[in-house]
Amino acid sequence: WDNADFSRGVGTTFYQEFSTLNTAKPPFVRDVEEKVRRYLRSSYSAAWTLKITWEKAPVYAAWTDTRKTITYQAVLTTDGFRSYILMLYQDGGMQWDYTRLTSTNVLIGYT
Repeated sequence: WDNADFSRGVGTTFYQEFSTLNTAKPPFVRDVEEKVRRYLRSSYSAAWTLKITWEKAPVYAAWTDTRKTITYQAVLTTDGFRSYILMLYQDGGMQWDYTRLTSTNVLIGYT
């Protein structure tokens, strides 16, 4: 969730919260539940989900190049007992030129 630079007016970040404890679940939440079930081979019913999208995000520092952007999402979800995160990247993966980043220890995902 680091090293995106929106200071040049390129790209945007937005989020959407889904509180589904006692309500009908929209297709997005049903899809998240299906992914968790498939990846973990266990039952899962989301009570809350948060989708954060970084759309056309340029790499830090944007003053060097705003042409290479990336769209990616983090989806946080919980059933109230277990919590999961899905890291979703546009087709083709990360498009930033990591050789031009100020930091050399670059990771995609989380640790």
